[in-house]
Amino acid sequence: MLSIFRGIASKIAPSVSVLSNSQFHTSAMLQKEKGDNDGPTHFLSYNDKMYPPQRPDEEPRPAFICHQKANIKYSPEKMWYIACLIRGMTIDEAVRQLRFVAKKGAVSILETLLEAQEKAVKEHNVEFKSNLWVAESFCGKGYVLKGIRRHAKRRIGRVEYKYCHYFVRLEEGKPPKDYYRNQVTPEQKLEKWLEDKRKRKIYNSL
Repeated sequence: MLSIFRGIASKIAPSVSVLSNSQFHTSAMLQKEKGDNDGPTHFLSYNDKMYPPQRPDEEPRPAFICHQKANIKYSPEKMWYIACLIRGMTIDEAVRQLRFVAKKGAVSILETLLEAQEKAVKEHNVEFKSNLWVAESFCGKGYVLKGIRRHAKRRIGRVEYKYCHYFVRLEEGKPPKDYYRNQVTPEQKLEKWLEDKRKRKIYNSL
């Protein structure tokens, strides 16, 4: 009986280490070979947008600059927290805060901010480089390379190497006092819920 189980195990065990084609992800590597690895380009097209002339009675349109850093070897889930940190800050305050963030993604965001600041002065006619604030700061998902990791007893595990893209938009002028002024706070949601409950009416009742 024992010899039967040994024969069955010898037939099953080699098939465990064989990998199927579905466990490999080659689209990202193929794109890199073709040269299409510069990241998204739609966000940078806002820099080339032409606006109509303004009338003297209209409020002046502030200058802005869009910049990005593509294919950062960092998880987009981790990058999101750092990107949210500097929203609504002045450019000097954002640079100052990022220098104290001991994260790998903070280095990439800091480099992107300094590049955008230099580009705003040289190419977009911004007079003072300190007269800028972070109007938008967010990240996007990039390439995800899938690999394998060997475990004991001829088992394998899948590992993902994630990349992300970081986007920032600097705007000329002073930042608003409350950047999240249009968002509803939890206290306001509770007050609205209580007000709706007080105003409800039961029809066809006494």
